[in-house]
Amino acid sequence: MKLRCAVLDDYQSAASTAADWSPVTDEVEVVCFAQHFADEDELASALAEFDIVVTLRERVPFPARLIERLPRLRLLVASGMRNSVIDHAAAALHGVTVCGTASTVTPPVELTWALLLGLARGIVTESGALREGGPWQSTVGADLHGRRLGLLGLGKIGGRVAAVGLAFGMDVVAWSRNLTQERADEVGVGLAASKEELLESSDFVSVHLVLGERTRGLVGAAELALMRPTAYLVNTSRAAIVDQDALLDVLARGAIAGAGVDVFDVEPLPAGHPMRTAPRLLATPHLGYVTRANYATYYAHAVQDIRAYLDGAPVRLLG
Repeated sequence: MKLRCAVLDDYQSAASTAADWSPVTDEVEVVCFAQHFADEDELASALAEFDIVVTLRERVPFPARLIERLPRLRLLVASGMRNSVIDHAAAALHGVTVCGTASTVTPPVELTWALLLGLARGIVTESGALREGGPWQSTVGADLHGRRLGLLGLGKIGGRVAAVGLAFGMDVVAWSRNLTQERADEVGVGLAASKEELLESSDFVSVHLVLGERTRGLVGAAELALMRPTAYLVNTSRAAIVDQDALLDVLARGAIAGAGVDVFDVEPLPAGHPMRTAPRLLATPHLGYVTRANYATYYAHAVQDIRAYLDGAPVRLLG
């Protein structure tokens, strides 16, 4: 009898065509789910008869209590090589192998600039008005050249975002707790003296940090209050780095010019969530990693992970 593999959150029904699954289909039945299982009971029920699960990014938590409810589960494949919502200790305890895949930083870098440029030039407002017969020009765009771009984080993604900012002629500065002058010099940007100095002085602020205990809530009400009323905030990293209630408050009051957000405290975003209707907000449904090339890598490596597991030699182990 074949093993059964569930592919979660296949919203675009792309998983089956993004890669060649034939290396495993003689031994594995692959079932793709286009719908998201928001409720843990619903998810546990849906996955009860599966031996393998492929999950996208950190969309679906796999805590110990869920893993305990999936006695057939033997292999969990997560896209990327880092996943903070899988309880790796519980997986090991229950004999579940956890593997990852390669990923590229290019898609979130590009989406960061899509959001930043969309905010700066009022693209959604102006395009909507043009299509709907509204006013011919109603916004005055914000300039990038000569303005300051402040980056919270200067890792692989932040460094590439910085390079684009420099190409636009922006004054780019960065800050994180562990950022060194050597790294700032390597990228060719300034090193902000503090988080507060970066927020106070920047015209655009973009978040590129890994979520952890030291970064959770890093940008709260006090930090947002430091930003200029003409400044914009972009977050394509993790929602919990920016206090969501505080962000909604400053947007409602017009205390900052706007925000571009691709990550949320709950995903998919519920129909009545205030982020869906917040003013001055350009929001996308976590598209940072959603590109053809990235999907091709994710699912091709998922197939490789499954094949290697079946052959008794798992690869790209996480834990």
